[in-house]
Amino acid sequence: MVLHFIINPGSGKDDLDLTALIRQYFAGSAHEIHIYELHENCNKKDIEAEINRIDADRVVAAGGDGTLKLVAECLLRSKKPMGIIPAGSANGMAKELGIPTDPEAALAIAVTGVPTFIHAIKINDELCIHLADLGFNAYIVKKFDSLSHRGMLGYAKAAWHALWNHRKMEVELDMGDELVRSAAAMVVVANATMYGTGVKINPIGRLDDDVFEVVLVKTYSVLEVLKMRFTRKGFNPKKVEFFQTRSLQIKSKHNAHFQVDGEYMGKIRGVSAKILPAAICMVLPPETKPDADQA
Repeated sequence: MVLHFIINPGSGKDDLDLTALIRQYFAGSAHEIHIYELHENCNKKDIEAEINRIDADRVVAAGGDGTLKLVAECLLRSKKPMGIIPAGSANGMAKELGIPTDPEAALAIAVTGVPTFIHAIKINDELCIHLADLGFNAYIVKKFDSLSHRGMLGYAKAAWHALWNHRKMEVELDMGDELVRSAAAMVVVANATMYGTGVKINPIGRLDDDVFEVVLVKTYSVLEVLKMRFTRKGFNPKKVEFFQTRSLQIKSKHNAHFQVDGEYMGKIRGVSAKILPAAICMVLPPETKPDADQA
C-alpha cells in the first residue's frame, strides 16, 4: 500500500516529531510512504498538487482539526480514502470518528481501517466536516484564540467571559418546509455530534445519512451543558430544539459571531448551508464504521 502523509509540524506537543515517528513506525515495512510537511505559506493548491503527484492509495492528515479540514477540502469528491493522525489541542473530528490520540494506534488504523463515506456541509462557501455555529460558542472560540492558556483551562476562561459578555440573538431559520423565528443564545449547524470538549451537542446526528442537524439553543444554561457532558440525559426541549434538513438559511437581526470547525470567521448576519452527501471517504476503525457504503 502507498501512504501519503500530509503533516502539520506545528501541531501537537513540542516534543512530538510526527515525521520521525512515522518513519520509525514504517521502518522495514512493506508499505511505501511519502511525507509532505506543510510550510508556513502553504496553500490548498500546493497540497492538491502534491496529492496528485504521489497518487497514493491513502492520504493521511497528521495534525489538528485545521489540518484535517484542509486535507479534506483537497480530497472532496475524490473517493480517495483519508486517514487521521490526531495531533491538535481539541481533535474534535478524530474523537467523533473513534480515532485514538495515541499516534501509533492511529497509524495502525490508517493502514488497516475501513474506508467509509461520510457527508459534509457547505456553509457560506466553507467546507464544514465537524460543527459550525452562530452566537455563544463562536464567541468562546474568538476569545479562546486570544488567550495564552490553551487546553481546558483556557476554554473555561473563555466560556466564563462569554457567559458575562455575550448577548442573545434574534434569528430566523428557513429550512425549506419549516420556518422558525426565535431568540437564541446559539445556533449550531451540525455535521457531527460532539465538540472536542466532549459535549454532545447533537445526540441525534449521523455521518452517513442525507441530512444534517440544526440545534437551536434558546437560552444559556450551564446546567444543560453539564448534563449532556456528564450524563446520558437529553436537553430540556424548552431550552434546546433540534431540526433535520438538507438546506438552511439563517438570518440574524444583528451581527453575530460565527465559527466553522473551530475557526473563527468574524461577525455575520446570514448563513447559507447545504448537505454534501457521501462527500469524503474516511478511514475508520471497523468497530466505529457507520452503516454507510464502503469505498
